Amino acid sequence: MSAIEVKNLHKAFGDLKAVDGVSFDVQQGEIFSLLGPNGAGKTTTISMLSCLLRPDQGDALVMGHSIKADQMGVKSVLGVVPQEIALYNDLSARENLTFWGKMYGLRGAPLKQRVDEVLEIIGLTERAKDRVGKYSGGMKRRVNIGVALLHKPQVIYMDEPTVGIDPQSRRNILDSVVALKNQGMTVLYTTHYMEEAQELSDHIAIMDTGKVIAYGTNAELVKIVGQMDRITLTVSTDGGRVAEAWKVVKGVKQVKAEDGTLVVLAEDSNQVLPRLFEAASTQGTRITSVTIQEPNLEAVFLHLTGKALRD
Repeated sequence: MSAIEVKNLHKAFGDLKAVDGVSFDVQQGEIFSLLGPNGAGKTTTISMLSCLLRPDQGDALVMGHSIKADQMGVKSVLGVVPQEIALYNDLSARENLTFWGKMYGLRGAPLKQRVDEVLEIIGLTERAKDRVGKYSGGMKRRVNIGVALLHKPQVIYMDEPTVGIDPQSRRNILDSVVALKNQGMTVLYTTHYMEEAQELSDHIAIMDTGKVIAYGTNAELVKIVGQMDRITLTVSTDGGRVAEAWKVVKGVKQVKAEDGTLVVLAEDSNQVLPRLFEAASTQGTRITSVTIQEPNLEAVFLHLTGKALRD
């Protein structure tokens, strides 16, 4: 049964088509990721599904409630973790949760009990009395997640929750997402980190320029590039000339300049790599490092768009 049904959503800001005909379904109890670079339309999509923006066209149902016709129904089943930290730095974690719990209509003993439960869920019981202003970025994001859980939503949106935090806090948040799924919650998760989408997701929609360009499980999406390997190389000179030479090498499907390196998608790296060395040599260029990766979502995005996922 679908928890979220997105039907041909459109949103423009002037001449910019931020979301251009997006459709997808999220099943109850799964983690569904919107994966794409900054500017792909992920946050605008989340904002419409949260009833913060009204779509120009299309509609969506969240647990059967229309984002256009039944916004109160949507909000009653929904928790939202925004990109920006929505907390009061001068209050403690407990005080922040208590404040937001009252905004949800909780009072008295049920409010205190739920705040205690949420502090346990986000792993901050021992630091509950400390001012949030003294917290690390990762701890603040955990409180942000806690706010969204106070009213026991059936569906939770998490918009880029690991941006700008340390690896330990990131690991804690990813583990929390899995724990929410295990408790039966439906999670819609946006990210531009390929590894997060691969680790967490039951299904993934890859977005670019306001559109969903591919959709499926990780295994289904990787099949788009078949068995192609991703070869990342650095060279001793400007890579532009050698990139052109590599494009015609047998077995090479795509060549892309990325962050001072060259990325090659190839059918078989074992066969192609000697040919790349030979072609580079004829251009007077020396290859200084090589990294080979098996097919992944980054390769899918490069194949579909000609761009690096994090452009």
